[in-house]
Amino acid sequence: MLSLRQGSIHLGRVAGIDLYLHWSWFVIAVIEIGSREGRYTSLVWSALEYLALFAIVLLHEFGHALACRQVGGTVDRIMLWPLGGVAYVNPPQRPGATLWSLAAGPLVNVALAPVFGGAYFAAHTLGWATSSPDAFNLVSAVFWIDVVLFVFNILPIYPLDGGQILRSLLWFFMGRARSLYVATILGFVGAAGLVCLALWMHSTWSLLIAAYILLNCWSGFKSARALLRIERLPRREGFACPCCGTHPPVGANWRCAGCKQTFDTFESGAVCPHCGSQFPNTMCGECQKMHSIGEWAAGANSRPAEVSSASLANR
Repeated sequence: MLSLRQGSIHLGRVAGIDLYLHWSWFVIAVIEIGSREGRYTSLVWSALEYLALFAIVLLHEFGHALACRQVGGTVDRIMLWPLGGVAYVNPPQRPGATLWSLAAGPLVNVALAPVFGGAYFAAHTLGWATSSPDAFNLVSAVFWIDVVLFVFNILPIYPLDGGQILRSLLWFFMGRARSLYVATILGFVGAAGLVCLALWMHSTWSLLIAAYILLNCWSGFKSARALLRIERLPRREGFACPCCGTHPPVGANWRCAGCKQTFDTFESGAVCPHCGSQFPNTMCGECQKMHSIGEWAAGANSRPAEVSSASLANR
């Protein structure tokens, strides 16, 4: 995921999650609110519609965040920016856990749909279209914003929720690396289609979204190739992750937190041969859990219950 932290404003902390607003949000807000001038009799209503959009986005991102925590993952912040929101979630590296963390966001939109739909039906029944057209247009806009956000997010285009959900489903059958590889390839195709649509519609916003998708697809594609290279490496049969049972690859695949040099932690007994730093735990590249070398050795012969991960990795 692209970094958006720079130039952001800290809004506060909710449920242990830091909320940030990117500075560019204000610039786009002025443009978007002004573009709605003909829809309402006052810009106040336009501002309320724009704020409602980001309130829905924020609830969507909290869906991701809380679901991630539910499966044992971590999340430290949510960023709002003109193209939507980003929840910085880190679910356990298992397809089921990742799938639930991703699906929970669109499910929030599904849960909101009958609420907003009921409000729209009530406003229509009460005759707000005639008696209070601004209020009616706002209620209608909020309902359709929720529907459009849901439909857009479930498109099977990486890194949209739909593309990442597809990747999680493929993970069950193809493994972590190949599922990411396929998802990013499909993402490139989807982004190309979005570029064509943007050019046909003369839509700057669609071009920006397509550029964002392409950049993230490229990043995901490089990660998939790196994971595939690691999968092809020979494995140390004398060690296995106590959580997922994966044998670690042979070679300098871990990086020292001190001198930043790479080394083979299993060959050196979790001691950096370059600077002598010793690491109590070693991260599994598959499930991201950390264990001592002794636990890795014991894991080769048995599969004990999952234990808590430590705070330092030497990956």
